Amino acid sequence: MIAIINYGSGNLAAISNIYKQLRITHKIVDDSRLLAGADRYILPGVGRFDFTMRTIRKSGILEVLQENVFVKGKPILGICVGMQVLGDSSEEGESSGLAWIPGRVKKMQAQKREIRLPHMGWNSISIKNDHAGLFRGVDTSVGFYFLHGYHFDTEVTSNILATTDHGVELVCGVTNLCNIFGVQFHPEKSHSNGVLVLKNFAGI
Repeated sequence: MIAIINYGSGNLAAISNIYKQLRITHKIVDDSRLLAGADRYILPGVGRFDFTMRTIRKSGILEVLQENVFVKGKPILGICVGMQVLGDSSEEGESSGLAWIPGRVKKMQAQKREIRLPHMGWNSISIKNDHAGLFRGVDTSVGFYFLHGYHFDTEVTSNILATTDHGVELVCGVTNLCNIFGVQFHPEKSHSNGVLVLKNFAGI
């Protein structure tokens, strides 16, 4: 069973609807006591870094995830801000992140006058490493739907799954320990490519 973590942020219903269409067992979970029974976790995110981390810590979710992700090795997928909090910290706020993937979230800077911020809309991606098959079958030229003004600056190149170009190369997919994954784009808004990513995650 995939637990879609409800901590007060994220497009929970949209992700759930995709899994319903795929007939993949899942549940939106807001009780930390129910998380331990899940096989996989999705950490969605729409909003600010500090709010996300503060809510995760207050809810008791963090302790359960530490046990199940690090000790038991269950897969987790962070989406958008859910990906950013996998890092150490962010220029968007003062809270420390989960520190599960070495790196810092930085504010995007327009390197060219024609580059608009935040990064919003469809963009192609370049796969750098897909050993787990998260991007299996996706059309990289079509890419995914993005909406963000901050980006994940990873410290270790081997943690990068994929990048996208928005004036400069930006990391849009990360991984660590073979079971921790994050994507900057919104799979729930990315049509067939997004469906494939969520389906592939269910098989990891």
